[in-house]
Order: sequence, then structure tokens, then C-alpha cells
Amino acid sequence: MSEMKEATTASQDRFVRLPHGTRLCYRLDGETGAPPVLLLGGLGEDLTTWSSHFVSTLASRGLHVIRMDNRDCGRSTFAQDPPPSVLRQLLVRPRADAYTLADLATDSALLLEHLGVGPAHVVGRSMGGMIAQSMAARFPERTRSLVSIYSTTGDPRVGQPAASTKLLLASAPPRTRAQAVRAHLRLTAHLAGTRHPVDEVAEAAHAVSTWDRTAGDGAAGSARQIQAIQASGDRTAELGTVTAPTLVIHGDRDPMVHPTGGHATAIAIAGARLTVVPGMGHHLPDSLAEQVITEIAAHITSAQRTSDRTR
Repeated sequence: MSEMKEATTASQDRFVRLPHGTRLCYRLDGETGAPPVLLLGGLGEDLTTWSSHFVSTLASRGLHVIRMDNRDCGRSTFAQDPPPSVLRQLLVRPRADAYTLADLATDSALLLEHLGVGPAHVVGRSMGGMIAQSMAARFPERTRSLVSIYSTTGDPRVGQPAASTKLLLASAPPRTRAQAVRAHLRLTAHLAGTRHPVDEVAEAAHAVSTWDRTAGDGAAGSARQIQAIQASGDRTAELGTVTAPTLVIHGDRDPMVHPTGGHATAIAIAGARLTVVPGMGHHLPDSLAEQVITEIAAHITSAQRTSDRTR
């Protein structure tokens, strides 16, 4: 894509303007030329949500790690369209100008094209898992394998948040950095599960980083991302077309995406393998990094061998 130009900053952020106008921010870690792994974050999560420890550990397994800010978060483009009202979100009535998970998957595929890398191992968490699923279905030539972490299919009968989680999410959005830190710690403590205590120092630092990196109205961006999920509906049939080797990881104490969402994902994708992590909630702390990365690395190694045999 010769029309795409990138720039870098001292913070290691890089930028690309896609043909349809969206600007993506991304970072690269690990050895160029190694098998590429694309990490996709969840609702309102910028690329730093994948901690430096998680990324460096993954890169140490001989992988080229690509992280990106989805549109409407971090330093990527924030849409100019008005966000959906709370009433629209409650009634699941997306605005006519809503973008979809397929649009976010297209962004991701275009980033890989810009970087000139071959098919990537695509790893997504929560909403990022939904984007990764859509990418595997719509861009099979760009997806060597798929890892879907605490995500779901869009079927409203599965993967729904607990009432207590909905109540927390309905809180007024933070308007200052201090409010953002308090809100993040409160939500993370709720989501963390039962076996992995929250590292409040690390999480507070992450909240500050996210606040400082946010290039637009974070609350409006998250509302538009929720709308993208709602506008995409039930994707179970689409998941039935996925051919990439697939690993589904879900915690058994997830109050944001009920474990039924992970089970439904594994059922919808032929040959998918489901790993349920005891005590894990809707959070991926460094204390879980080694376990989760071991699962991901084994899956990638298997997918690489299968791909090499069929060439």
C-alpha cells in the first residue's frame, strides 16, 4: 500500500492512515520476520492493556508482536458521528451510521497489509475476540490461527454480563485522571475473578497511561464500540465459516462475559479447542500471563506446523 505512510514517536507509537481515512496507532515488539501475532484489545482498551510483561514474554517465544489501538480508543481515530444514547444502547437500537465489528476487522486486516506481513496469528480479548473472530471469517488469507479470550458469539442467549457488572458499567464516565484511576480500580477488582488479586499499583499506572493516551472522548468512543457490537448481531453462522485453527480461552469466574459465551464460541467454530481457566475472571493480570501465553504459544506452534505441511 504505497499510499500509506507511517510515523513514529519517542513513545514507540506508530501510525498509519488507512485508505478509508481511519488512522491507526500501533506498536511492534520482537524480531521482525518472526511469525506475526496481532493482539486486539477489548471495549475501550488501548494497546497498553497488553502489559509490557505479557508482550515481552510472548516475544521471547520467537514471535513478532503487533499491538494496535482499535478505532475510538487510544491514539487511533475517534469517529465524528454522535455516540448512541443510553436509551438506544438499552433498547439495542444502533444508529444508522454505526460501524460494525466487520469494519474493525477490516481495519486490522489493512494494518497487516500495510506492514507487509504474511497471515498472522490473531489473538483478541473480549470485544477484541469478537473482532478477531470476524477477521478469521472475513479475511482467512490474513489469519493463520485464532485465539479468542473471554469473548462470545453475539447470541443474546449466551455470554451476558452479570447484573452487578451492568450496574457498574452504568456509572457516570470519569472526567478527570483521578476519577479514571478510581473507576478503573473499582471495575478491575469486580472483574478479576477469585484466584488472581489485583495489583493496584500496576493497574493505577495503567489507568493513568490509558487516560493520557486517549486522543478523543473515551466515553463516546466506548459507546460507539458497544454500538458496533450491537449492530453486528448474532455472528454464530459467520463463525461456522472459520477455518483457522482456533483456541478459545475463558475463565470460569467471568462476570462480564458469562462462560457460556466461550463455550458457544468453541461450539460454533469447527475443531476449536476450549480451555477454561479456574478462578479467572474478565481480566488478564501478569500473574496469569505465563499460563495464558503457554496456551497461546502451543496453539501457534501447532498451527505453524500444520500450515508448513500444507504448503
